[in-house]
Amino acid sequence: MVLFMSNDDPLNYDEAVHDEKWIKAMKNEMNVIEKNNTWELVTLPAHAKKVGVKWIYKSKLNKEGKVDKYKVRLVAKGYTQTKGINYNEVFALVARWDIVRIVLAVAAQEGWNVYQLDVKGAFLYGELKEEVYVNQPKGFIKHGEEDKVYKLNKALYGLKQAPRTWFSRIESYFQKEGFTKSRHDYTLFVKKKEEKMIMVCVYFDDLIYVGNDEEMCSKFKKSMKEEFEMTDLGMMRYFLGVEVSQNANGIYLCQKKYARDVMERFKMMSCNSVKNPIVPGIVL
Repeated sequence: MVLFMSNDDPLNYDEAVHDEKWIKAMKNEMNVIEKNNTWELVTLPAHAKKVGVKWIYKSKLNKEGKVDKYKVRLVAKGYTQTKGINYNEVFALVARWDIVRIVLAVAAQEGWNVYQLDVKGAFLYGELKEEVYVNQPKGFIKHGEEDKVYKLNKALYGLKQAPRTWFSRIESYFQKEGFTKSRHDYTLFVKKKEEKMIMVCVYFDDLIYVGNDEEMCSKFKKSMKEEFEMTDLGMMRYFLGVEVSQNANGIYLCQKKYARDVMERFKMMSCNSVKNPIVPGIVL
């Protein structure tokens, strides 16, 4: 969380409602939810139990530590869900860093560019099998229908099953587009067409892709944008807290920003620097 959060981020709706930029971000989140047909307003059935929701606010920072965008998520209080009633399977795969490093190593060796995409509201695309009802969110309660709740057609962030439903959705898309899952890591998808090839690594809503044919990469990006709401981040520069620099000499990785944030968090920026991470000869 230290990578993406600012000390000035609101802690709840009552704090955020006085700031126009957060109101705009909340409206954008609701627009994505409505556009995606995530829910429908209904009367809560007698046998059902509703799940609460809350707004989460984050100032997402870039590698220089400046605000890149104001991000708002409507999150379900998944801790109130009951296994076997509100959810069943929850496990979802994420890309391992060793696989990401191998993909980057291949790209560096071959001189390929690595690109990055971000899915807007990724978890909202996951199709739900269970019946789940949630409260109307603060600030967006329908006038005259205050007693009603939303029945979810698709997942919300915070639901126990949300990561799994999203991965199932993106996996089915790759299968439809002719990609093959790697036998060594199921979050790595590869598509080959004669001598042309493209590789995609998936980490929740962050995707990196690389290939030996720019036209094939462009078609993949266009197809993704038609299927999902996407943010095109261009060439890979910042991924999971790691800064990435790509140039003619290769691909370089570092965690300068992460290290600086940790030092600031523990008030160590003014400490004397040493060449050893621990005092030589110390007995623990």
